[in-house]
Amino acid sequence: MFEQINANVTKCTTFSQEELNIFDALLVSKTYPKKTFLLQEGEVCNFEAYVVKGCARTFYIDDNGFEVILQFAIEDWWISDIASFNDQTPSRLFIETMEDCQLLLLAPQTKEDLLFRVPKFERVFRMMIQRNLSATQNRLIGNIAQPAQERYLAFLKKYPTISQRIPQHYIASYLGISPEFLSKIRAKIARK
Repeated sequence: MFEQINANVTKCTTFSQEELNIFDALLVSKTYPKKTFLLQEGEVCNFEAYVVKGCARTFYIDDNGFEVILQFAIEDWWISDIASFNDQTPSRLFIETMEDCQLLLLAPQTKEDLLFRVPKFERVFRMMIQRNLSATQNRLIGNIAQPAQERYLAFLKKYPTISQRIPQHYIASYLGISPEFLSKIRAKIARK
């Protein structure tokens, strides 16, 4: 069960088998059915979750009552509300499973224990935050500077299998366009 997550963290630095065993022992494996809220607005996020299997989304509700999707997390991705988790403050976000999910979770105190016992994990989590910040920055620039079709193509490159796994209106929300406009973009691409 831990091969996948161990391969994920060893991309950042090398670990002894003993260090990986400590990490694995601190992880909690949980399975959630589709459409389960892992976090709701106003709750404090008490997990960083690694997706072993399935798909989840992070979103918020805008002033007009519309869901705005910020992230999808599929296999080999992490999902959390970083601000709420680190500061232990109420979240403004929702995290919901979109498919049945198997997750490996770290709680705040468990993560602190891990960082104390295996300091190399500081590097892993720092690199994860840097990648997340970079992806967020690139997405923000893309949303401002790119036409919708280019954003959709970038989305397909980032999430090559997800368009067959989730309803199109979720993809439209992520792209900041209407489902009807996404249909027009997809038809235009299919004609080429």
